[in-house]
Amino acid sequence: MAVYTQVDDAELIAFLATYDLGDLLSCKGIAEGVENSNYFLHTSAGSFILTLYEKRVAESDLPFFLGLMEHLAAQGVTCPQPVRNRQGAALGRLAGRPAVIVTFLDGYSVHHPEPLHCAALGEALARLHLAGAGFPLHRANALSVGAWRPLFAPAADRAGEVAAGLREIVEAQLDELEADWPRDLPGGVIHADLFPDNVFFLGERISGLIDFYFACVDAFAYDLAICLNAWCFDEQHNYAPQKGVALLDAYQRLRPLTRAEVDAFPLLARGAATRFLLTRYVDWLNVPEGALVRPKDPREYLARLRFHRTVSDLAGYGLAL
Repeated sequence: MAVYTQVDDAELIAFLATYDLGDLLSCKGIAEGVENSNYFLHTSAGSFILTLYEKRVAESDLPFFLGLMEHLAAQGVTCPQPVRNRQGAALGRLAGRPAVIVTFLDGYSVHHPEPLHCAALGEALARLHLAGAGFPLHRANALSVGAWRPLFAPAADRAGEVAAGLREIVEAQLDELEADWPRDLPGGVIHADLFPDNVFFLGERISGLIDFYFACVDAFAYDLAICLNAWCFDEQHNYAPQKGVALLDAYQRLRPLTRAEVDAFPLLARGAATRFLLTRYVDWLNVPEGALVRPKDPREYLARLRFHRTVSDLAGYGLAL
């Protein structure tokens, strides 16, 4: 979440008038994240999140995202629900952007996950993958391996501004990933961005999953590899085996990995690290002037990538084979 587009008070009040949400009491920008403009909205009917879609989110993808949240909720996954206006539409326009209001979830993000949090995440991720079965819409992963080189190429000459030798590291990694990326693993709907700030806890229990705007149809094990990268490293960017084992074991209690997924997992983990290294790199170099946003450091994922390059099988992540 972030704020790129400022909303005029009069426009917001007119927008809210098309909903049955009562009077506007307050509206405050949310600085976390990097993709869309988000506001905490408080009305006489309660608390909500207002999102204005920007950057990588194509308007044509919004029916997939909004429909998926409704589908998952119907299958028992707690996630925000789009609020429909008086005409029954979930999607509107505000400040020249596609906009939606979703329900507010109680809970808080855990910024320094412990193994118990990683175990809860593993279970929740498996339930999400199972719950996605039967969702009728399809969206390909627009940020899969084929998108990484075109993402990096326009800014490749500036890689040395971020880390010495980064261009050579990335280009060599892309050569390997493009040659070896698995194409036939079990798959379905994945979240594709389930970082700690997109998971809410109440105590030790997950109270909800948010921010489905990278969701797509792709390999389940790739989604698990994204979570391993996001949750299972310490503050010095060293892999934490207890966290990784907790995540992977809890996931497999509900959805055991196939042999092909087990064999591919180190490569998928390298791919996930490369994907977030590159999107963070591009965002780091291209923060719009005046935007209320804190870009995330791409060097964190360079450290993760270097670790994954030392791993050849799941034993390298602490699991017995």
